[in-house]
Parts: sequence; structure tokens; C-alpha cells
Amino acid sequence: MSDRPTGSYGRDRFFQDFGLVLIFLIVVGILVVLSPDAFARPANMIGIIKQASINGVLAMGMMFVIISGGIDLSVGSIVAFTGVIAASLAHPGEYPLIVAIVAPILVGAAIGAVNGVSIAYGGIPPFIVTLASMIVFRGAALIASDGSPVFGVSGAFEDIAGGFVAGGLPYLAVYFIVVAAISAMILRMTVFGRRVYAIGGNATAAAVSGINVRAMQTGVYMISGALAGFAGLLLASRTVSGSPTAGEGYEMNAIAAVIIGGVSMSGGVGRWYGPVIGALLIAVIGNGLDILNVSSYYQLIIQGLIIYFAVLADVKGKAGRR
Repeated sequence: MSDRPTGSYGRDRFFQDFGLVLIFLIVVGILVVLSPDAFARPANMIGIIKQASINGVLAMGMMFVIISGGIDLSVGSIVAFTGVIAASLAHPGEYPLIVAIVAPILVGAAIGAVNGVSIAYGGIPPFIVTLASMIVFRGAALIASDGSPVFGVSGAFEDIAGGFVAGGLPYLAVYFIVVAAISAMILRMTVFGRRVYAIGGNATAAAVSGINVRAMQTGVYMISGALAGFAGLLLASRTVSGSPTAGEGYEMNAIAAVIIGGVSMSGGVGRWYGPVIGALLIAVIGNGLDILNVSSYYQLIIQGLIIYFAVLADVKGKAGRR
């Protein structure tokens, strides 16, 4: 039985559940006060939602990997490579639109499978495997595009990420909502989701209990790769091109969203809605700093400090629970 005071536990649980939401609302409130005309414009709000949605899709895949005890540094390069593939298949009259939609997702899943098999069956640390993949597929994107952005996509391809549903909600936000909802259902309501938490909490104990840890590890990297491929498709549609330099730094943004959202870097702990709020918070902060004319150099420092303090809070929280 825990010797933690009930009131203290209640406060910890409340902050864990609602603290990030409160921080998000406070940041939004400050930016509204500092720059009401620029920040609160409907067009700016839509821009924030679009930016958060692409990072959010990546973050949902990263969430599965980190909860399982891994890390995936390759997602930014997968975004670039699959974006080039999508744009190359989206020229008017060459292929059906469904080919340009499905191909990048399948390619992303295949890259994730290679990463997962290398980690699970090859025994190579996740950091090394995904770092190598990050370099390899950035080079592959440059080769596939001959070093230049791929233009000339069809109008139907552009509409994938460029349209709006009734009421003015961008399609990108709808995709993000759907991905987040499916991710939540998998984590909360399926055996697969429970096993993701189990292998992240203690892989040895999970194996002893009959869980195929290697297959699970391969599976989470396939999910991360597939969602990175989907993000590549969406980014190519949004920018109306497939750029081999796209997605640079996206892996850091995705990791930041997951960590800020309360998912533990050591695995086994995290809730599906944390990365959703984390992605929104990162987009809001970045947009607000742009509006306030803060140099991009300082923005990098601020982003790094946010990650540092998020991890520090996770470490201190674990120490306090022992």
C-alpha cells in the first residue's frame, strides 16, 4: 500500500490530467493579449491548426514507439522521401490518385518494418538504427528527386490537404482527429495497446508473460513509419510539391510533442491525448514567437529548453513516486 498522502496523490493526478491543458490555455491567453490583431485572426488560427496537424500525425506514431521504450529519429527523412514519392505519382493523367495516396503510406510502413526488425531481431539500439535510417532516406529523397523539388501535381492531389469541411475546418485537422481517435482506441481498448505499455514498462517481464516482444517492437515502428508516410503525403499536398529537404527537424518536433504531452522517455507511461496537446502547444508557441518577431535562433533555444524541462519533470516525477 502506498504511503503517499491521498491529497498529494490527488493533486499530482489532477496536474497530470489537466496541467498541460491549463498551460496551453495560459500561453494562448498571453499571445492574445500581446498581439490580438495578428494572433487571433481566423487565418492565423487555421495556419496553426494546419501546422499542428502534420506534427500531430507524426507525434501519434512517435507516441507508440516511445511508450514501447524506443525512439525513432527517421521520421523527418521518411516525410521527405515519401513526399517525393507522392508528388512523383501525382502528375495529372499518369496514375490514379489512390496510387499517390497509398504508396507513401506503404513505403513508410516498410521503412518502419526494416527499423523494427533491425532493432527487435538484430539487437541494434533504436537510436543507432533510426539515426542510420534518417541519413539513408534523406539521401534517398535527394536521389529520387534529383536534388530538386517535384512539382506539377494534380489539382485533386492538392485538394487532399488544401480543402475544408463544412464550417471551415481544414481537412488536415480532420486527418489529425481521425489518427488521434484511432490511436486512442488502439491504446485503450485493444490487446495490442496494452502490450505496448507492457513492453515499455518491462520487456523482460512482458516476454515471460507470453508477449512476443520482438513482434510488438516491429509493429510500433511500422505504425510510426506509416504515419510518417501519411505526414509526407499531407505535406506534399499542402506545399504542392515533394521536396527532398522537407521534414528537416520534424523528428525533434514530434519527440517534443510526445514528451511535453507527458509520455515518459523510459517507456510504459503516457496517455494518447498528451501528444495532441503537445503538438498544439508547440505550434502555438512557434506561431506566437514569429508574430512577436523573435529570431528563429532564439526559437531553437526555447524549443530545446522546453524539451529539457519536460524530461526533467518526468525524471523528478518518477523519483517522487519511488
